[in-house]
Parts: sequence; structure tokens; C-alpha cells
Amino acid sequence: MTIQITKTTAPKAKPNPTDIGFGKHFSDHMFTMDYANGTWQNAQILPYSDLALNPASIVFHYGQAMFEGMKAYKTDNGEIVLFRPRKNFERLNISNERLAMPPVDEDFCVNALCELIKTDADWIPTEPGTSLYIRPFMFATDTFLGIRPSDTYKFVIIMSPVGAYYKEGLNPVKIHVEDEYVRAVRGGVGFAKTSGNYAASLKAQMNAQSKGYSQVLWLDGIERKYIEEVGSMNVFFKLGDEVVTPELSGSILSGITRMSVLELLRKWGVKVTERRISIDEIMQAAENGTLTEAWGTGTAAVISPIGELNFKGNTQQINNFQIGELTAKIYDTITGIQTHKLADDMDWTYEVV
Repeated sequence: MTIQITKTTAPKAKPNPTDIGFGKHFSDHMFTMDYANGTWQNAQILPYSDLALNPASIVFHYGQAMFEGMKAYKTDNGEIVLFRPRKNFERLNISNERLAMPPVDEDFCVNALCELIKTDADWIPTEPGTSLYIRPFMFATDTFLGIRPSDTYKFVIIMSPVGAYYKEGLNPVKIHVEDEYVRAVRGGVGFAKTSGNYAASLKAQMNAQSKGYSQVLWLDGIERKYIEEVGSMNVFFKLGDEVVTPELSGSILSGITRMSVLELLRKWGVKVTERRISIDEIMQAAENGTLTEAWGTGTAAVISPIGELNFKGNTQQINNFQIGELTAKIYDTITGIQTHKLADDMDWTYEVV
């Protein structure tokens, strides 16, 4: 399948690179392709524009939609690099399978993304801490008011120059442990990057923010005691000389940054364990001082240090609300590799040529 490219005749003004924010501005072009009659077709790069959809489109009524997130960086030498993009498209297909949506050709999507990035290369910011955020997404387009998988779909990639995801940047954030609402359960779609998972999180997030907390820490949906994710990120805890993170049990997302942190820690010889972790264990460790660091991981924030946990009125600070030594090392290493300021001895980056 070839990609038809139509360039804009009215380029937009670029945002101030020192005050970009996150997800507010969008580049001049987008990639789209359509699924119909059992095949992907009509691949094109075209000017960024609205999408026209019938009000009866299945996506509006039954939520058959998924998305991914990744970033592009411009190095000091002018190279454009992606961070493990094939892993994102592999995970995209895992989500598609769970949602009864057709798979995409992963190699083709990587190539299409590279063509889109080259088209909008001047949208990649170069200020420290900035990047070009990439949002591939896919949704059902059949016009039918009945519950069944769609026969037609649209796949889109849009891009946005971004700064820090959290206003705190790399400073520690305050987290509220959610004990009323749940995000997902085993056997559901918690492991898929589907839009409905995030809709289900909004009420708890609003409640937490009204109390002065940046995000929520989710507990499992059955026993309401085992830690799952923090907001839209995976989560890690340093207990003594061991780092622990919730195991992939089917209700949490297998994060690309999570995977990368695990690989780094094992390379460094740090003891790391994937297992069930109860909130009681973590709060007790915070109280007796054995919990020395905690952080979230995700594409948007990369690493987000956790400085405070609140569970049912019990508030515990972590590391005196300071970023931990290991947390900082992980952040510096991953972002250094992403921008080629450090040698990529993990073979994680992909150069856009």
C-alpha cells in the first residue's frame, strides 16, 4: 500500500517552545487509513483537519476505540529519533485483538509514522524536556445501532509538540489512593489501551484533584487491596534494596516505559520483583521508613516521582518529598537515550531517515 501525501497550503504558526503545555497544539498534517471489505486502504498524509462521522457510528454508542502514545525527539546533531516504536504498534495490535478490531501491519505503520514525522519535522521542539508527542488511534465507523463489532474502521495518527505532562515536571507529585472506584478487573479490558478505561478514571481523578492531589493510585477491582496503576502510569516502589512493581495480571497496561525501567534495573544489578503488592504493605513501609522511593512510568511523563500517598486519611511522605537517587538515575538514563545524549546500548531508539 502506497501513501498519498497532500501538503497543507496554510501552515500554522508554531507555539512558543518555552510554554507549550501538553496536548494543546497540533502539527500541520496527520496520517489516516481506512479498513473496509477486509483490508486496510486509502493510506494518506493530509492537512490536519476535522473528521466527518455519521451520528450512528458505532464508536459513539459502544466505545469500540483504542489509542497509543509515543514521542519523537530531535537530537543535538539534528537527528530525529523514536523510542521503541515497534513495541507501541505491537501493543496496539494486542488492544485491537481484545476489542475485536482488525490488526494493522506493524512495519507499515512504523514507516507511515516516519513519513508523517518527516513531513512535519519542523514541529519537533528542541527545548530541554520537550518532544513531539504522537497519538495513533483507531475507532469503529459502521453506522449501525446494534451491539456487534464494526466492519469498518479508521486509523489516524496526529502529533503535538509538548512540554512536561505534569505541571510539577520532575518534582514529586501527591497521590491519592482510590478506595471507592475501580479502573478495571481481570478478564476485562484493563490491559488494553482502550478509550473507555480512561473515561472510567475521570471521576476519581477529579475527586483527587479537588483535594489537592495530582493523580490517583488504583487498587484491584476484586479485593480492593492490591496496587495496580497510578493514574495513567505504571508504578514502582523501592523497598530497602529491592524495587517492586505490580505484576501484569490482565488488569493493568503493559507499559513500554515500564518494560524499559525493568530492563535497566536488571542490567544495573538492582533486585527487582514483579508481584502483587498490597496498599497496606506500602503504607506500613512508608511509616517505618523502608519505602525510600516511588515513581510512576509512562510515555507522557517518562518518570514521575511520588512524594506523598494518602490512603483513607493516612498521609505518608516518601523521601521527605524529594526525588530519589535511583528515580533520578532512571529518568536521566531513559531521557538521555531518547535524545542520544547517552549512548543507546539498549538498542531502543529508531532513527527517522
